[in-house]
Amino acid sequence: MDPLILSRIQFGANISFHILFPAITIALGWVLLFFKLRYNATGDSAWMRAYFTWVKVFALSFAMGVVSGVTMSFQFGTNWPGYMKTVGNIAGPLLAYEILTAFFLEAAFLGIMLFGFRRVSNRIHTLATVLVAGGTTVSAFWIIALNSWMQTPAGFEMRDGVAHAVDWWAIVFNPSMPYRLVHMLLASGLTVSFLIAGLSALRYLYGDRSESMWKALRTGVFTAAMLIPIQIFAGDQHGLNTLEHQPQKIAAMEANWNTGPNVPLVLFALPDEAARENRFEIAIPDGASLVLRHSTSGVVPGLNDYPGNHPPVFPVFWGFRIMVGTGVLMLIVSWSAAFFLKRRHSLPKPLALIMVPMGLSGWLATLAGWYTTEIGRQPWLVTGVLKTADAVGPVAGSHVALTLAVYLILYVLLLIAYLGVLVHLALKAAKDGDASPLPGVMNAALSQPAVSE
Repeated sequence: MDPLILSRIQFGANISFHILFPAITIALGWVLLFFKLRYNATGDSAWMRAYFTWVKVFALSFAMGVVSGVTMSFQFGTNWPGYMKTVGNIAGPLLAYEILTAFFLEAAFLGIMLFGFRRVSNRIHTLATVLVAGGTTVSAFWIIALNSWMQTPAGFEMRDGVAHAVDWWAIVFNPSMPYRLVHMLLASGLTVSFLIAGLSALRYLYGDRSESMWKALRTGVFTAAMLIPIQIFAGDQHGLNTLEHQPQKIAAMEANWNTGPNVPLVLFALPDEAARENRFEIAIPDGASLVLRHSTSGVVPGLNDYPGNHPPVFPVFWGFRIMVGTGVLMLIVSWSAAFFLKRRHSLPKPLALIMVPMGLSGWLATLAGWYTTEIGRQPWLVTGVLKTADAVGPVAGSHVALTLAVYLILYVLLLIAYLGVLVHLALKAAKDGDASPLPGVMNAALSQPAVSE
């Protein structure tokens, strides 16, 4: 058992599980703020019912993200000591900033969001929501800054094989950072939008026609319909940036072997690295040149220009297509749902049935995009600075295999429990409708607007 491969699989499994939860909390904090501001403006208790349904999802997701993030950080020392030894001067401070934000800002004020309604003033409760929402975004900022630096490192110098910072501005705002940050924030927005829409559609199918359900459903659907075309544009710009700084990754994403003009856009293929060709290829003539160079005669880099220095083609090629395909499906479903909600003020049952599993489509797209990005960086851990093989620790393959098996079993159980809780919350909200009182509020006081406090 190769400890390098097993360590990569273990870290990949850990980060795959971990990223599911920040993908929710980053944007969900802002959705909660929207719910709270709408309640402040209108005094409509349905907005606060939506708030309290989804703040529970936020708290659960935040806890899962923190726990999985802690176990992931341990692997820097156990499985990948060469990483911190080589680039710890840069990675350490960025990780510390993210941890400070998560633990000292988000965690502290999340308690007020959960338990402070009517126990603190409305302004303080709203401020806590603002700080938590902002904290999740700042946390994402630092993580994306580090990950982007690993993709397109800048602002450092090597001394005796160790990276030292010389320009923190260049490190944080490295060439790919703005594109990755926007792409990730939009991905989180879409993940949350479809999750809200999917669980609201489940409530709808169970006969819930409460105002809180409609408000959550419309928020999810219309936000998704608005964000998906923006994400398509942002993804295109991100791809152009990747073409400039990581051409071998683009070559793998397109399964293009030879550099040249008039490169077709491969829709389906089974890339064969041994034969350096694609099998069963279905392609659009000149499509890749048109997308990447905005000209049918544009030159697209080929994998044969990077012998031994390009990522594995099959997972990068298919990861990218799964991400794009899921995005197209998101566009169709969100715009269809928006049409029915806007024009007919209803949701056809077949569409509602489709929207329920689409509630997890954001996770699928995020994971596929993450695999494309991270596997596409190989064989480098930090591009041009540290190869993955040079960072792995002297851990026996059998030990890594054992802990990997434990991780996988635990993650599967936790994921099943997490999804079960989400379904339970949705069905409980469907059963209660708008009849139950808000936390800390008597039924007779439900209609009192918070702005009167």
